[in-house]
Amino acid sequence: MFELITAVSYEETIKKSLFIVHAAPVASVDEALQFIEAHSQADATHNCWAFRIGDDYRFNDDGEPGGTAGRPILAAIEGRELTNIVVLVIRYYGGIKLGTGGLVRAYGGTAAKCLHEAPKRKIVAMSRVYCDCPYSEMERVKVHLAQAGVQLVAEEFDEVGVKWECLIPVSMVQELEVSHRNLTRGQANWEIRTAEEMI
Repeated sequence: MFELITAVSYEETIKKSLFIVHAAPVASVDEALQFIEAHSQADATHNCWAFRIGDDYRFNDDGEPGGTAGRPILAAIEGRELTNIVVLVIRYYGGIKLGTGGLVRAYGGTAAKCLHEAPKRKIVAMSRVYCDCPYSEMERVKVHLAQAGVQLVAEEFDEVGVKWECLIPVSMVQELEVSHRNLTRGQANWEIRTAEEMI
């Protein structure tokens, strides 16, 4: 799965109707609903939207025929494998009816175009690892972990050496544990406490 790095917008005129798309990363349902409220246009014909946060999703047709707006927007989100995102598509009616199929293509299509070019990042499953290291090997081990893309969360020093709290991609934990043991000649601890979704 992926998520947006920043909010993006896009607009397109289809048969004289103006479609304005606003998409943004969000962390909660409340945040998604606040974004919709803040960016909806009271003078627009329709303010249709969809959001997905983890397994939770919602969509709204805002007066368009059922299934012609909110669901196609959600399909655009799912088509890009996105989560933690809200997409609002505002329509100003231009006098020409699009028909059911036309509405589906217009709402889903403009949402997809907006999301296609949006900057994204992959969501990587991370493990939280607590490890330590004697002072004699500290710099070498720290450089090795940094080169492997490990995120250092906390660092604590005592009379023996250093203790680190790290976030490590799940796929690399086993390999790094072996190299950590080798670099410290078996003198260091390595403990996995929790696994979570992180960037």
